[in-house]
Amino acid sequence: MNTAGGTSIGPLEQLKVINWAQVQAGQEWVRSRELSMQQAFVLDYLADHPGAIQRDIAQVTRTTAANVSGVLRGLEARGLVERRFEGGDERSKRVFATSDGIELISGREEAMIAVDESILAPLTPAERATLQTLLDKITADLPRLDKS
Repeated sequence: MNTAGGTSIGPLEQLKVINWAQVQAGQEWVRSRELSMQQAFVLDYLADHPGAIQRDIAQVTRTTAANVSGVLRGLEARGLVERRFEGGDERSKRVFATSDGIELISGREEAMIAVDESILAPLTPAERATLQTLLDKITADLPRLDKS
C-alpha cells in the first residue's frame, strides 16, 4: 500500500488502516443517532441483558458506577431506558432499554457488516479465502478479544 508520499507501509499498518475505517464507520453510525459510543454500548448491552443492575453495566463498560449513572440519566431523559425497582426494594434498581431505545440501535450489526463488505469489495472470493486463511494463521496463538 502506498501512502501520499509514495512509500509503502507494512501489513500491520495496513490492518490498522482497515480497523480505523471500521471504527470511523461505527462512530458515524452512533453519531447519526445522536448517541455517544458509551450510550450506544449501554443500550446494546441492555437489549441483550434486560433488567441489568447498574453495577453490572459499570463492570461490562469498565467504568465507574457514577459514570454509568450519568449515562443512564441521559438515556432516561430521551426515553431510551427506564429504571425500575425490583420487588419494592428501592435499593435494587433494574435497568431496561425501552422499545424506542431498542429501535434506535437496531440495524447496527447489519450496518457494520455492510462496512466490512465495502472494505473487502476489491477482493475476489478466492482472495478473501486466502486472506482469511492467513489471518487465521497469524492470530491462532494470540489472545482473543473479550466480547462480554
